[in-house]
Amino acid sequence: MEKVKAVSLGEINKVTGQVVDSAMKVHSLLGPGLLESVYEHCLAHELSLRGLKVERQVPVPVVYKDTQLEIGFRIDLLVEDCLILELKAVEEVRLFTKLKFIATCE
Repeated sequence: MEKVKAVSLGEINKVTGQVVDSAMKVHSLLGPGLLESVYEHCLAHELSLRGLKVERQVPVPVVYKDTQLEIGFRIDLLVEDCLILELKAVEEVRLFTKLKFIATCE
């Protein structure tokens, strides 16, 4: 995927801080219980207001045995061409989801 650029850890941390702060702001203003697409639109707007470059629903090609397959895989948000966000909205966070999140972060 050529859209993602190589950047320094410091730059990624700066962008990540803006994303986390923006996500908290969106959640505090909207609250829980809305569709994922609503949070996606609002987070993209909030990040744009902060001067960050944001692309929504960026297609990602999948190559299998030298064949590019168009299977509809998309990145929810690509921020500053260096940070990929996959948003999730759930009614209730279950133990399995918490464990999966922790394992992903390690």
